[in-house]
Amino acid sequence: MKDFWNERYRQQQMVYGAEPNEFFREQLLHLQPGKLLLPAEGEGRNAVYAARQGWQVTAFDFSEAGYNKAMALAEQQHATINYQISNAAQFICEPESLDAVALIYAHFPPVLRQQLHQKVTGCLKPGGTVLLEAFHPNQLRYSSGGPKDGNMLYTADMLQTDFNLLTIQQLQEVEILLNEGAYHSGAGFLTRMVAQKKVEKTYNQQKN
Repeated sequence: MKDFWNERYRQQQMVYGAEPNEFFREQLLHLQPGKLLLPAEGEGRNAVYAARQGWQVTAFDFSEAGYNKAMALAEQQHATINYQISNAAQFICEPESLDAVALIYAHFPPVLRQQLHQKVTGCLKPGGTVLLEAFHPNQLRYSSGGPKDGNMLYTADMLQTDFNLLTIQQLQEVEILLNEGAYHSGAGFLTRMVAQKKVEKTYNQQKN
């Protein structure tokens, strides 16, 4: 799988475009910039955009070719990002250290998906936000991109289970028109989520 992504990202063009994911861009407008994690960030389009909006960005991907293109894009757009070459199983983040995590087409097999979602939940600060956009199993009927293995596609019910410790603010399964470079183009079927980590009330707050 790593070889597949290295080969794809070695192409000269930005294979998913240089502009940020639209859902990600829209949702960032509602958040105060802070520390942001972007797993499986590929060519860096979302990381670079967020950094230019004032976020302190950490990103990772296991593709060296993705890393190289992300760092080139960051240099071109005068943005600073902390991009690490790592896989989802090995990546470590400090507990309650992040203001937001954005999982944009971060598709994994079921066990690894559950582990990563649990991990990032623990790394969120109270009040922190998870943004997620991924392909739904219905995407198998479409030709606009995404994994061809149904086990790596996400439903709303699946995300409710994975993020049961968070407060779900938005969760939808929706058909949209994708326009993200050569490999996300045309009608597609997505699952989108916005969720927030609960803020534990102190004793004094409870009394009031």
